[in-house]
Amino acid sequence: MHGYSEREAARLGDQADTLAALLHAGTAYPAGSRVLEIGCGVGAQTIHLARASPEARITAVDRSPDSLAQARARVAAHVPGADVEWCRADLFDLPFPDAEFDHVFVCFVLEHLSDPRRALTALRRVLRPEGTITVIEGDHGSAFFHPASAYARAAIECQVRLQSAAGGNALIGRQLQPLLAQAGYDDVVVRPRTVYADRTRPALVDGFTRHTFIAMVESVRDDALAAGLTTADDWDRGITDLHRTAQAAGTFHYTFFRAVAVNPPSGVATTGR
Repeated sequence: MHGYSEREAARLGDQADTLAALLHAGTAYPAGSRVLEIGCGVGAQTIHLARASPEARITAVDRSPDSLAQARARVAAHVPGADVEWCRADLFDLPFPDAEFDHVFVCFVLEHLSDPRRALTALRRVLRPEGTITVIEGDHGSAFFHPASAYARAAIECQVRLQSAAGGNALIGRQLQPLLAQAGYDDVVVRPRTVYADRTRPALVDGFTRHTFIAMVESVRDDALAAGLTTADDWDRGITDLHRTAQAAGTFHYTFFRAVAVNPPSGVATTGR
């Protein structure tokens, strides 16, 4: 949905670095663990996985060769010596044996898929019985801010509608628990990870409000206009109003959701509860 431009790669890096403590808290794997990262992209999250679990063996998968090349260079520069194997593959056709991995990590991937439940089910094949899966997703419906603006809200809604038209779901965070349960996982635990930014937290105002969220919305301007979802004047006013939330009198709130679940033991039937 967001493309593969240099600007998008930079935005992903800003997002990962700004939110590392929030999103990755509690995600650390034991020495020797075999960890599969699905949809590693440009390696923005891989860096933090490698730092948190320096003795784990990470296999990072993406279907874009350009993204994998950027990821390899990024990790080599920031976490030299990290035990990361790079693999170009499709999530639905992974070239790994059954039960190959102890843990699976999926961050900001399901939002782009037309059938996230099928994807989660497919991942159970390569995850050993009683292994864990960690899934992190956002939910654009959780964005609220001051000063309030119907134009800013409409600009965000353009991004939500465009992502839906492309087969994705920008509101998927709220659905993680039922998706994982329906895919056959047990012990599903979902917790919100909230970002709140105001003038007393300038690093979040700059790193998240401006360079992550607003930058993401700004990137769909041409598509929103081409689809007839807005006018140029309304769009520009919406973006201007979003930027006001990053000024001295502004505030911004957003919620990510982090889910952890367990692949049931072999032969144990699940209820999809």
